[in-house]
Amino acid sequence: MKIFVTDMDGHEHAIDAFEDWRVMELIRDGGLPILGQCGGACACATCHVYVDPAWLAKIDPPSEEELAMLDGAFEVKQNSRLSCQILFTKWLDGLKVAVAPGSVA
Repeated sequence: MKIFVTDMDGHEHAIDAFEDWRVMELIRDGGLPILGQCGGACACATCHVYVDPAWLAKIDPPSEEELAMLDGAFEVKQNSRLSCQILFTKWLDGLKVAVAPGSVA
């Protein structure tokens, strides 16, 4: 299984994906820089990504806690999510996200 991550330079990377891993962990394990300063505790907004609109309906909606954290993120859009809050499942094979400004290590 794979996810496709677009970096800040616009390059897309195919990253191996594993069920029950957080998208933030997959990005890090794939060797791409993403801050994730709180380690995935939904206590910051430094793992902010943009989810490809075609995938938005396939992932669980954001919690109130996540929405509150996104209020502090840079350049929030309709498709903004915290990658630590997206749990990868086999149904998300091929998921496309882009790293957002302020989230690069």
